[in-house]
Amino acid sequence: QVQLVESGGGLVQAGGSLRLSCATSGRTFSSYAMGWFRQAPEKEREFVATINFSGRSTSYADSVKGRFTISRDNIKNTMYLQMNSLKPEDTAVYYCAAGWGRVADNTPSSYRDWGQGTQVTVSS
Repeated sequence: QVQLVESGGGLVQAGGSLRLSCATSGRTFSSYAMGWFRQAPEKEREFVATINFSGRSTSYADSVKGRFTISRDNIKNTMYLQMNSLKPEDTAVYYCAAGWGRVADNTPSSYRDWGQGTQVTVSS
């Protein structure tokens, strides 16, 4: 089992930036895909971005494409989400997740382990 710990959330004004981190332990980090999801109050958890095991392939939700960048450091066993041009509708709890295998898609079932989440609040 993988232990996942998110950090970097907080309160930011619209147009601002935040960088989320997800530190992992327990499995060989470079052997599985990773992803970010988010959940706003009274809404279902939604896909944000995914990155394959090597970091060479990424995919994004349309709502964040061009504003968010997912990356990973397989030496530091850490994944990142750089969030720029933040909007109030980006307000949510952000979760990192570890995939079952080397690639993962935009569905929660593709991910085996989940972090506890970090709150991101964007004020208008």
